[in-house]
Amino acid sequence: MTSHRAQGITVDTSHVLVDAAMTRENLYVALTRGRQTNLAYVAIDKPDDSHDGPHPGDNTEATARSVLFGVLSHVGAELSAHETITAEQDAWANIGQLAGEYETIAAAAQRDRWVTLVCSSGLTDEETEAAIYSSAFGALTAELRRAEANHHDIENLLPRLVRARGFRDADDIAAVLHYRLVRATQRPAGSGRTRKTPRLIAGLIPEATGTMSAEFRHALTERRDLIEARADALLDTALAEGEGWTKALGNPPKDAKTTAAWQRLARTVAAYRDRYGITAATPLGAAAEDDAQKVDAARARAALDRARGLARGAGEERRPELEPVRRAL
Repeated sequence: MTSHRAQGITVDTSHVLVDAAMTRENLYVALTRGRQTNLAYVAIDKPDDSHDGPHPGDNTEATARSVLFGVLSHVGAELSAHETITAEQDAWANIGQLAGEYETIAAAAQRDRWVTLVCSSGLTDEETEAAIYSSAFGALTAELRRAEANHHDIENLLPRLVRARGFRDADDIAAVLHYRLVRATQRPAGSGRTRKTPRLIAGLIPEATGTMSAEFRHALTERRDLIEARADALLDTALAEGEGWTKALGNPPKDAKTTAAWQRLARTVAAYRDRYGITAATPLGAAAEDDAQKVDAARARAALDRARGLARGAGEERRPELEPVRRAL
């Protein structure tokens, strides 16, 4: 029967079929019918191998966890006027929304610069045109922004990557360059004391730099300030209300300089939680499910670890298992 018909019915064992269209309220009803056991079976809608492929709108990367997260976020009950206003304000002010806007504006603001860089990288005219009009060009430019935020000299690096090997057998030149760039910039530029701090907004989002119009610069600066203000406010609220996840940060150090460093690291964790809608008591919630979130999760994990070290008065403690994370940042 449907969950609507199940209201008021009690059984020994309840078996619930959950799909992405279900609302949070219906899931609650369905999972509270069983006296002894309530089991949920989550439909992830993977396309069958015998079919040509997924239908438009199918999420081929869906997991049981992501479907359940979507259901819990899908509120079917009508909100009051006040709740509606609050929900709308939160939806447009959260870091996930602001970060998406920032990255979209950055892509437009820096496009001419990246096109010029690719044109002067040593590719032939035909290869240049193929790279610029490739569907992978956006990913390449985002990676160039990340590399520059990590202080790599991309003006010299990209031509070296072009000269490293030809593109005669390449199906997608932009995708090949993206792969080479990722491999070449796995570690931030410099080493030891010469290594500079990456230019990351709230510890997560690579900052867009270089020449651009005043309008683009203003739009990016505005969103950068909103992201950082939002992260600060979320951290202050979480600490004031004693939210469970903040306990993993440890207590703030007593001296002002160390406290400021601890707050910057804690702010990164707060920003990560808001960007990905994490409400769990654990600081970073469930494991990341896509490449972009995995990068942010690694940054947030490193920030969390360093904040704990500062809280214990040990400075930036060195844990061998986190060295790959630091190198990735």
